[in-house]
Amino acid sequence: MTAAPATPLALAPATADALARWLELEAATRDRSLHTINAYRADLLAFLAFLGGHHGEAATPKSIAGLKQADMRAFAASERARGLGARSLARRQSAVRSFLRWISDREGYDLSAALSTRSPKYARSLPRPLTIDQAQDALDMVADGHPTPWVAARDAAVMTLLWGCGLRISEALGLDGREWPFRDALTITGKGGKERKVPVLPVARDAIAEYLRQCPWRLAPDQPLFRGVRGGRLSADQIASALRRARASLGLPATATPHALRHSFATHLLAAGGDLRTIQELLGHASLSTTQVYTGIDDAHLMAVYRSAHPRG
Repeated sequence: MTAAPATPLALAPATADALARWLELEAATRDRSLHTINAYRADLLAFLAFLGGHHGEAATPKSIAGLKQADMRAFAASERARGLGARSLARRQSAVRSFLRWISDREGYDLSAALSTRSPKYARSLPRPLTIDQAQDALDMVADGHPTPWVAARDAAVMTLLWGCGLRISEALGLDGREWPFRDALTITGKGGKERKVPVLPVARDAIAEYLRQCPWRLAPDQPLFRGVRGGRLSADQIASALRRARASLGLPATATPHALRHSFATHLLAAGGDLRTIQELLGHASLSTTQVYTGIDDAHLMAVYRSAHPRG
């Protein structure tokens, strides 16, 4: 784990110790990723620093015990005044509430008033998937879009994994030579170290086999499966650049990114009759509510068809 950022002046040693213990517990018992732990740390440091300025003294466990709803509202107003959006503020307040629940349980505090403060409502933005034709056109363009044939084959293979298996770009580029040859299902380690099984379509295996046939670098178990031109691990920027060139040629929107291919995987499965629980497992979502956003995409498509086709539309 990376070193913690410097403790602000408004944070008392006892509070810093409590924060460190809570973060350790989150990482150990809830399997939080390093990214999530660092985000939680930043959220709580912002909150505790605010309390120090708001009350005119360093935040301590004892002062935290006296928090009221007015304090939480003042924190929210301060964050909004600094330009924090509703979605980011809701996430920050969620981390704060988790910490407050933990410290109240540990110390026997009654923080029900502070914990009753509601987070701001915000409209969850829908992912922007590609249509099936757009995704296929993008793959075809990438396969022919680089003057070096093996690089073009590599980029097409990575994008086929994103669309055909619903992988995150980091998951695809994190694969090593020991994973090849792929079986019918691939074991992927996703966020928080959680493993999931992802079926591998023949078209994905074929695309990777073609890339490896052309690749000038020898496949080795302890080396990256997808190589950069100098032999190191391929970076996500290279795939993003390849897709950027393809979308410029095809006139696709700026939302046609590598991650949009993962969205497309989920949306196309749902449209073909896939159930949400299965799609949740395939994507590696911890919560079904995260996967349910794709039903909004499908509903939006159905409404568009209805309005264009219905005689009274």
